[in-house]
Amino acid sequence: MEEGCVSNFTEEELQIPAVKYEYLDHTADVQLHAWGDTLEEAFEQCAVAMFGYMTEIDTVEMLECQDIEADGHDMLSLLFHFLDECLFLFCADPFFIARKVKILEFDRTNFHIKGRAYGEEFEIGKHPQGTEVKAITYSNMQVHENDGKSEVFVIIDI
Repeated sequence: MEEGCVSNFTEEELQIPAVKYEYLDHTADVQLHAWGDTLEEAFEQCAVAMFGYMTEIDTVEMLECQDIEADGHDMLSLLFHFLDECLFLFCADPFFIARKVKILEFDRTNFHIKGRAYGEEFEIGKHPQGTEVKAITYSNMQVHENDGKSEVFVIIDI
């Protein structure tokens, strides 16, 4: 994780993408299912889904941003480490909750991601407290790319 940024965001940065994720029931945990036209979009949607499980995402304003970097040795470990870095933002002091996550660089050869999370400091009273996410898991993690559609499945420990 790198230093945060506070700036005047461009209109493009402030645009909220369409919701392309859902929550699937799983014994004692929850499974995130996210999709997109690209694998980058599916990863972004999965990160937002995780933040959305922690609070009502509509209450989050994009007042600042946090840069994220993650590495893996294959696509599954890259997704795991990317989501783990996003979760770390929420666990760090001050707690940061994202409304939007954008991948800026996605290196499929070296399994490296640079991204940016847009949001604000989590504040009880402003942001309803959802379910605590304890950890990302590899359990039944899936990454699929088929015919111009990408989707990911991730079980998070709650």
